[in-house]
Amino acid sequence: MKNVAAVFQKELRSYFNSPIAYIVIILFVGFANWLFFRSFFMSGRASMRMYFTMLPWLFMVFAPLITMRLWAEEKKLNTLELLMTMPLRDWEAVLGKFFSSLFLLTAMLLLSLPLTFCVSSLGNVDWGPIIGGYLGAFLMGAAYVSIGLFVSCLTQNQIVAAIISFFVCFGLWIVGEAIVVFMAPASLAGILEFIGLGSHFDSIGRGVIDSRDIIYYLTVIGFFLFLNVKGVESRKWA
Repeated sequence: MKNVAAVFQKELRSYFNSPIAYIVIILFVGFANWLFFRSFFMSGRASMRMYFTMLPWLFMVFAPLITMRLWAEEKKLNTLELLMTMPLRDWEAVLGKFFSSLFLLTAMLLLSLPLTFCVSSLGNVDWGPIIGGYLGAFLMGAAYVSIGLFVSCLTQNQIVAAIISFFVCFGLWIVGEAIVVFMAPASLAGILEFIGLGSHFDSIGRGVIDSRDIIYYLTVIGFFLFLNVKGVESRKWA
C-alpha cells in the first residue's frame, strides 16, 4: 500500500497545485447550493431530498472533469512509461489515482454538511434518508470516478475522455429508469432495472440500506478498476 499512497499523494498535489481542484469545488458548491435553495423554500418542508435528487446529475458532470486528466495527460506528455518504470505495479497506480480523485469528490460532497445542519435547524428532519443519501452519493460518486478513470486510460485527449465518461455514466443511469424499463421487453425489464445506477441510488436514498445495493456499487467499481488495470497493462503489448 506504500506505492498506492505515493501515487495518491502525487495526484492530490497535482490537483491542488493547479487551479483545477479549486475551480471544480467552487463550481460544484455554487451550482449545488443554487439549485437546492431555489426550490427548498418553495417546498415548505425541512428535507434534503431535493439535494440528493440532483446529486447524480451534478456528479455525472463533475466526476469526468476530475478524472479526465489522470491517464490522458500521462499519455499526452509521454510520462506514462516513466511512471511505469518505477517499482510500481499497475494496480497500485490505478488505485492511487482512483483514491485521489475519490478524495476530491468526497470533499465536495462533505461541503454540503452545512446545508444539512441548516435544514435540521428549520424543522424536524428524518435522518434515515439523509444518512442513506450521503452513503448512496458516495458509492455512486465512486462508481462514476472508476468509470471516468477507465475512459481516461483509453485516450490522450482530456476533453474526449470527459465527454465519453459522461455518456457512459449517463447510459448506466438511464438504463434503469422507469420509462426505459417500461418500454423494454418483459424479459429484459428486471435486468435493466438491476443494471441501472439510479435504481440502487434511489433505494439507498430512501434510507433503506440493503446489502445488495452496496454490493452492486462495489461490483461496478471493481469491474471498471479491473478494466483500467487491463488497459494499463495493454501498453506492454502496444
